[in-house]
Amino acid sequence: MNDSRTPTEFPIDGTLDLHTFQPGDVKSLVPEYLRECRKKGITEVRIIHGKGTGTLRRIVHSILDTSPIVEHYALAQGIEGSWGATNVTLKAP
Repeated sequence: MNDSRTPTEFPIDGTLDLHTFQPGDVKSLVPEYLRECRKKGITEVRIIHGKGTGTLRRIVHSILDTSPIVEHYALAQGIEGSWGATNVTLKAP
């Protein structure tokens, strides 16, 4: 039996799909994921938040606005996910 409070490891590869996480986890998950990417030398990150009502996108963007390690971010273009994903450039470590 899997305890839902047990941390789950996921790959740090520059793409974070938020569809598999609870919305309440996003505020702590996104900054931690970005820090781990930066530690691994990954400075281009794609966050998939989905299109939906835009609430999750707004939460992600508010996190990115206040992150000291984010150099720039913008909605993905065309086949990259359009307004369902955000591309983030991190400052070099």
